[in-house]
Amino acid sequence: MSEWQIAAAVLSAALVPCGWVCLRGSFADGVVAVQLAGTVAALALLVLAEGERRQPFADLALVLAVLSFAGTLIFLRFLERQR
Repeated sequence: MSEWQIAAAVLSAALVPCGWVCLRGSFADGVVAVQLAGTVAALALLVLAEGERRQPFADLALVLAVLSFAGTLIFLRFLERQR
């Protein structure tokens, strides 16, 4: 295992606390945790792309970063209408 793969594993493990906050925290804390999870997942994919030397993983990380932000904004917009 290279240092890139170890870093990807550590970043993937960092998603567990984000999931815990999403399940157990308040609504505002959950939204922040989802945003953080999207960022950490994108970084994990970028590190994995470097470790495996595969360009499609980097493209996927870029798409994930953009869509996670846009998805959170849309989610908040729909919840604003329900309140």
